[in-house]
Amino acid sequence: MTSHPEFGHDTKASDVADTFANQINGRVVVITGVSRGGLGGGAALAIARHNPSLLILVSRTQSKLDDIMSDMKAVNPSIGPALKTVLVDLTSQATVRRAAAEIQALTPRIDLLINNAGFFLQTRSFSPEGIESQLAGNHVGHFLLTNLLKPQLVAAAKDAAPGATRVVNVSSEGHRSQPFRFHDYNIENKPVPPEEETTPAMDFIPKTLLKPTDGYIGFVAYGQSKTANVLFSVGLNERWKGTGVVSYVLHPGRSDEAISTEVGRDLDSQDFEDFVKMLNPKAGVDEGASTTVVAALDPALNELKGGNNIYLDDCQIKEAEPYAIDPEKADRLWKLSEELVKQTF
Repeated sequence: MTSHPEFGHDTKASDVADTFANQINGRVVVITGVSRGGLGGGAALAIARHNPSLLILVSRTQSKLDDIMSDMKAVNPSIGPALKTVLVDLTSQATVRRAAAEIQALTPRIDLLINNAGFFLQTRSFSPEGIESQLAGNHVGHFLLTNLLKPQLVAAAKDAAPGATRVVNVSSEGHRSQPFRFHDYNIENKPVPPEEETTPAMDFIPKTLLKPTDGYIGFVAYGQSKTANVLFSVGLNERWKGTGVVSYVLHPGRSDEAISTEVGRDLDSQDFEDFVKMLNPKAGVDEGASTTVVAALDPALNELKGGNNIYLDDCQIKEAEPYAIDPEKADRLWKLSEELVKQTF
């Protein structure tokens, strides 16, 4: 369990960071999907208050990084020299490899990697490698980036308490609606076995979000990618056992602003309203990013407890769906992901 059971739905990321300030000072942190008003930006702002030695902000757009850096300098005027930016399109493996090389050139160690970037699409599209875009950007890009940065993470873990070096994957409760579709991961309406079909949880998704476009239901792809995030943490913990690096995964709190900034860019006004209602949004980005910061910093999470104990929601451990923590499925996804990036790890 976490060290602060009083943390919950309304807890602010800034308060979590204040509580665990000694877990930030002097450390190297990498966060993807950082923008003003987004949850990555909220987590970065909270962390920036407490003087990490290096805070590497990763985004698709330089202007978004410039905006959030100005916000950080407002909350901590001395943070400027510690801030570095890297551009990446997580749906493009070429840019992921370039971004990883840039990060490696900036630092020999990474204490915390927060894989925050994510999005939701209503219309079908594919990555340059031919992978369905939500799977490519929400999972495959982070799978590749994380594994390329493994030497830096392992190097940091050698000088830290076991488990204090972490990979944090941002999933969502959307994983409860869709197991990973190993027989149809590109969402091409191929037949799948019963265990890969959508779950009854999909019945609670607003119908406007389940409208097929050219045979493509965006929430099926989204749910699959969020299940992949959980399975990725399971796979990391198994394959990186003994390195001192551990991985947690979480459902983030959402504010209206964060939904608009991040996952909702492909939604019309009615779809956006339905999406907001479904997510039970929090008061603001500071509240929305709190679970991310707990997963990254709480020393009580240094030791993996095993079983269904790696998923957090509202700042506390919560059970994920059994299919999302199945070790055999995690191994299968790892091998598929290696095939998709054409590299073994």
